[in-house]
Amino acid sequence: MTMIRNRKPYDNVLQTIGWTPLIRLHRVARGIRTPIYGKAEFFNPGGSVKDRIGLPIIERAEREGALKPGGTIVEGTSGNTGVGLAIAAALKGYRCIFTLPDKMSQEKVRLLKAFGAEVIITPTAVPPDHPDNYVMMAKRIAKETPNAILANQFYNEANPQAHYDTTGPELWEQSEGRITHFVAAAGTGGTLSGVGRYLKEKNPKIQIIAGDPVGSILADLWHTKGKSHGEGAPYKVEGIGQDKLPGTLDMSVIDDYVTVSDKDAFAMSRRLTREEGLFVGGSAGLIAHVALEVARRIDDPNAFVVTFLCDTGERYLSKLYNDEWMRENQLLDADRTTLAQVVGGKPATAQPLVSVAPGASVRQALRLMSLHDVSQLPVMDGASCVGSVSEWSLAARGLENTKVLDAAVSEVMDPPFPIVDANQPADSVATLLSKANPAVLVRAGGSVTGIVTRSDMLSYLMAR
Repeated sequence: MTMIRNRKPYDNVLQTIGWTPLIRLHRVARGIRTPIYGKAEFFNPGGSVKDRIGLPIIERAEREGALKPGGTIVEGTSGNTGVGLAIAAALKGYRCIFTLPDKMSQEKVRLLKAFGAEVIITPTAVPPDHPDNYVMMAKRIAKETPNAILANQFYNEANPQAHYDTTGPELWEQSEGRITHFVAAAGTGGTLSGVGRYLKEKNPKIQIIAGDPVGSILADLWHTKGKSHGEGAPYKVEGIGQDKLPGTLDMSVIDDYVTVSDKDAFAMSRRLTREEGLFVGGSAGLIAHVALEVARRIDDPNAFVVTFLCDTGERYLSKLYNDEWMRENQLLDADRTTLAQVVGGKPATAQPLVSVAPGASVRQALRLMSLHDVSQLPVMDGASCVGSVSEWSLAARGLENTKVLDAAVSEVMDPPFPIVDANQPADSVATLLSKANPAVLVRAGGSVTGIVTRSDMLSYLMAR
């Protein structure tokens, strides 16, 4: 397939911003008749949709005479707007100072510093009007710094105007005017407002749907028409949602507002990466989750739903793509692997269950363990486990008194191993395994069918 993009050289990197691809989602949308397309904003040079607003904000300040050569750009950002500003500032020779809430990923902090920006971390859990709030601190720094401006993305009309001028027209042209639903989310509200205004001018029937993290107040403000809202609460998704209504968010263009949990948002982000090859952040997962609900509900093959893929997943490797972080924050479902699967996953040469009878000699038990390369055996009397023996214990006794080698196993055996149902989650038995209790027996259909040892569990955890 011949591509026409990038056939000619650009004068600078800023010219590569915009005209990001529109990509149809297939695997995550399996079973849904309505076509869904993702606007892949991570194709921008700074890896996010916020590249679109950096230069317009700076150029507006220049036209108004607020930003002079050698000046400083200050902004409170969740990271991506800072990158967009920093790219433009690098070419124009401006200094940048950014304030970020402490919930933002270290990848974002390091990226901003890579562009030469000064980064100040502020606490997340403070009210919006608190002096330590990242926006309030940015305002103070801009006021106290000579020849500095506040980019002010939350109230700067250059923000939604950039999307009215670029993102909206791109979507209209890429969909050939067939777009019926646009799904996005608001941090500043610039994307929803600018794109929403443009598309509704083209076709008032186009639906603008907003997603919001559980904990943000924006959805509640929309549903109550701004009359009341509950208290905001912490949430993990970055870059979208607010505890205060931004001036750049035009609620009148929005036709519906849907809330989504962190868990659902991150699960969809990981699905988009693993099933569609689209490496995206948590906000894209939240928006795509809403878009799939919308597409499923309208169930119309002639509709054209666009979901917004805001930024690259590289910004979140230490968070939503880190299983340990996800588990610590109760955002990853417990492993569904069962004991039966652990038993079935053993090497083909390993027998599911090797046991010894109570009347067998200790010598026979030790030979049996050596033959099958195991360190412990259940003592089985028919279908019942009546005890257990371990290589370490039997060897120690045999070395002390060789007559023990000819004794019956029943005379020297330890207590029986616990018996656990084969359908139990594998993780659930980890606490049962110890030095004193090195194995559990696995029961299926009323009879013991296998054994899981500490070594088996360790191998399973390492493979996972």
